[in-house]
Amino acid sequence: MGSLSIWHWLIVLLIVVLVFGTKKLPNIGKDLGNAVKGFKEGMNEGAKDAQPPAKDAGRIIDGEADKK
Repeated sequence: MGSLSIWHWLIVLLIVVLVFGTKKLPNIGKDLGNAVKGFKEGMNEGAKDAQPPAKDAGRIIDGEADKK
């Protein structure tokens, strides 16, 4: 089991063309590209949402306490 040579890749490409046809290959590539783009955008949005909110400086409540 070695690495795949150029002949192996050509045979795989020929089989893919025979199975899907030449007209469907550009559509498959476009759909795959859109899926990868959507995945990257989703990961970027997820990273922005994961940032912790800024710390509050604290609140001071003014008032008087009643003794019981």
